[in-house]
Parts: sequence; C-alpha cells; structure tokens
Amino acid sequence: MVLPDLRPRTTTTLKEVTVPVAKLKAFLDLNNVQYIQITHSKAYTAQAIAALAHVPGRELAKTVIVRVNGKLAMAVLPASFQADLQKLREGIGGSDLQLATEYEFEESFPDCEVGAMPPFGNLYDMPVYVEESLTRDEEIAFNAGSHKELIKLAYRDFERLVHPVVLRFARKASVTAA
Repeated sequence: MVLPDLRPRTTTTLKEVTVPVAKLKAFLDLNNVQYIQITHSKAYTAQAIAALAHVPGRELAKTVIVRVNGKLAMAVLPASFQADLQKLREGIGGSDLQLATEYEFEESFPDCEVGAMPPFGNLYDMPVYVEESLTRDEEIAFNAGSHKELIKLAYRDFERLVHPVVLRFARKASVTAA
C-alpha cells in the first residue's frame, strides 16, 4: 500500500485552507477510522468552538504546544480544562517544560492555522501527552487544522493511531467575570 505524503505544507490561498482537513481525512481513511467532519463559523477559543459545534467542552480536545527540554510536544486536554504545567512536568519527568510561543511552533505546522493544530503529533514528529479525563469519553472532537472545522471520532481510534502518553495534568478551568 502506498501512503500519501502527509507531511505539512504551507497554505497560502483561501482554497488551500482545507488542505489540513484533507490530509487528516486521508490519514484517517487509510487507517479505516470512522469520523464526522463538523464545519462551524470561525472561532478561536476552545470553549467558543465547543458551543458553536454543540460538542460538550469535556469532549472537545484542545492542543497546547509545550517545549520539553527544548523540543516541541503536544499536551491535549479537554476544552473546559486548563493545563497544570507543574503536573505535566512531573508526569513527563522533563526538567525544563514551558508553554511554547506561537513564534516557536508556527513553522512546525505550516499546513495549519495557528492555534488549530490537530492532536496528531505522529504526523508532526512530536510526542503527545493526553489528559487522562479525555480517555473516559467514547468520542473526542478536535480542530482539524483550521478555525472552522472539527473532526469527531472514537477515542479508541485516536489512541490507536497516535499512541499518546496518558497523564493527569489538567484542572477545571476557573470561570472569571469579564
């Protein structure tokens, strides 16, 4: 079987914005994964996306990019949670762990809109750490490379394809008055 080239490539036109979704769908199709593609109006925060797409915040996985000992990694957690970097550092055993800036990671995802990376570190040559609470739901949804599209699939399929390290590193997001 010949696999398509799933390496990231730069998108520069409106027509090409769907390239990340097409690559991800091709990868899922090759691996016989059943999924649903959800299109919604443009949104940038995980909670706004969850509301627009009618997906519970606990089932919408957001991808946070961190640096672990100088290398990029994905921390994947429910939209309704915040990453606890100290717990993640302890779970990974990394002596140096910090949030990566957009400037530090945007070149690693040239086929994605910044902040809309799918949690498939295996497609971007980086480890994936998943918050344990995501494993409790049968399905998860996540950005598919743009701020307008999600993919929803069975968590067991995500786990089978990505082989994430499951850790406890998140806490319920606090609600603040605006």
